[in-house]
Amino acid sequence: MTPGHGPVHTLRSEHLTLEVLPGLGASVLNLRAAAGVPVLRPVDLGTVQTSSQCASFLLLPYSNRIRDARFSFGGQEVQLRPTTKNGLAQHGDVRNRPWQVAEASASHLRATFDSRDFADVNWPWAFTAAVDYRLHGPHLDTTVSLVNADTQPMPAGLGLHPYFARQAGAGGVDPTLEVDAELLYDTDERQLPLGAARPVTPAEDFRRPVPVGERQIDATYTAWNGVARLDWGRRALTITADNVYSHLVVFTAPDGSLALEPVSHATDAVNLAPRGVDGTDLRVLSPGQTLAGTVRFTLEGDWSGE
Repeated sequence: MTPGHGPVHTLRSEHLTLEVLPGLGASVLNLRAAAGVPVLRPVDLGTVQTSSQCASFLLLPYSNRIRDARFSFGGQEVQLRPTTKNGLAQHGDVRNRPWQVAEASASHLRATFDSRDFADVNWPWAFTAAVDYRLHGPHLDTTVSLVNADTQPMPAGLGLHPYFARQAGAGGVDPTLEVDAELLYDTDERQLPLGAARPVTPAEDFRRPVPVGERQIDATYTAWNGVARLDWGRRALTITADNVYSHLVVFTAPDGSLALEPVSHATDAVNLAPRGVDGTDLRVLSPGQTLAGTVRFTLEGDWSGE
């Protein structure tokens, strides 16, 4: 047992080893190639107090930031509890809560969440969620589903927040990044979009492989084909996301890792959409309706050692 987090569930395949913390948002603690090379940023369990310190966590029932933790929906004003120092609600409200293990085998884990089990959930609609982690061949498939368990329609979104190991055991080689995305949002000092997405400039364009290098990035892309690729030369990693993940957040984290976050809507979509901003992809779920999608991580090349 891990104090405060519950047990670590370890999945293995011929190519991959995955460690999951159901008790901490069903977050991913580590994902490594079978030989031990980190795929996601390596994490020491002893340092983990929140999901932000894990290798990846889940974004539900919305992704990323909500301006001033406030929005209007269905003729009502919704005020959430701010969760950041600058007054935003951020990253949903499941990532630091315990999930229940529903199924577990050597290569598959299913965990579930029910907001009605928690009196302090920072969302005024009841919802349930599930995540399936499945290893097969060189792939990790992560399938997330969100169900409106309320009696009223609710805005809804989902996403993944994985941090990738920049050097990936490849002798200090920084990867090239390839993302076939045509549009990007201009943002304010709190990384909130100012309006609709606009065409990328050459400095923001990853449609051909470009080294990440020393640049500092915190940007949300859209008009994305659902594929992103990191290439170290000797080895590579491809991310393939279902169409529901219409946006991709690219973030160079302070610890040197790189977050590539497939998400189903624009940052602050709950405020942009009512303003008439196109392309935010805010979903509204009727009672009982489900929003779901899968993201696949695939190893390519030689991950056999350092």
